Amino acid sequence: MSGQGRLQLITRRALLGSSLTLLAAPAVAPAQDYPTRTIRMIVPYPAGGITDVLPRLMQEFLTRRWGQAMVVDNRTGAAGNIGAEAAFKSDPDGYTVLVTAPSPLTVNQSLYPKLNFEPSEFVPVTILATIPTGFIVGPKISANTVAEFIAYARANPGKINAATQGVGTTSHLTSEWFQMVTSTKFVTVPYRGSALALPAMIAGDVDIMFDNLGSSLQLVREGRLKMLAVATDKRMPSLPDVPTIAETLPGFVSSTWVGVFLPPKTPQRIVDKLRADLVEAIKQPEIAARFRENACEPLGLTPQETAAFVRNEAERWKTVIRTAGIKLE
Repeated sequence: MSGQGRLQLITRRALLGSSLTLLAAPAVAPAQDYPTRTIRMIVPYPAGGITDVLPRLMQEFLTRRWGQAMVVDNRTGAAGNIGAEAAFKSDPDGYTVLVTAPSPLTVNQSLYPKLNFEPSEFVPVTILATIPTGFIVGPKISANTVAEFIAYARANPGKINAATQGVGTTSHLTSEWFQMVTSTKFVTVPYRGSALALPAMIAGDVDIMFDNLGSSLQLVREGRLKMLAVATDKRMPSLPDVPTIAETLPGFVSSTWVGVFLPPKTPQRIVDKLRADLVEAIKQPEIAARFRENACEPLGLTPQETAAFVRNEAERWKTVIRTAGIKLE
């Protein structure tokens, strides 16, 4: 073989080897390199609420860890549906993440005739935290226990105004569930979130609210509102003197939560990487402390645990919605 022929053969082999390397590289490179640019976390609720606060508490740590920016994008409206739809229709590359409270994934499918996304097709990453529901009463309510309140409510059907964060929210569904199991009847007064409902309670415009403690606990501590009980399965270590509703109504447990989800068909290697980094963030002592300051219990469930958790929540609230005949106005 001539020198030129040998050169051509070597060149062809080199090109073939390079091609094979390029073909094999994508199988591992995305997992190794992710993330290589800004990650956008869509929060389908307004700034300032607990769903918005939690990712911002982790923002600095995650930006340092990734060497890339992490930004929060508040896409509000339609009980979380607008932001959820935006995340659902994003590319499944790990750079658009949904950080949400329960409604878009566990409630709205039982309330809305049609959604522009399929909740069950989101890829679960983790539940960051749960936030206990507190049974909060205003100055007009003299009852000091759940049993006393139930007796009062049964004696005054339709005379108690119950504030909620809006139709289909955890506060609304918990209120409806309470009425079902206690044979009581409230007048439901929907607000656009706790930020508007709680001042109305302080003013005496509404009487009670089942609210997440991230919003109302400070007002209770200040003595401006009273908490009769928490809807946890056992007493909270941080509030040992506050009984649970379940001590009076066995099995009555309700909380809101903040979870992280990815668009359908996101590769598992990206799910695992994102979950590992999020769990590392909430393990940081200063971040965990800030979570608990906002009455949030850090969790960090696995994707499989998250999927099961969400299915159970959706089934429970579907039963409440159907039994109570809840409909959008």
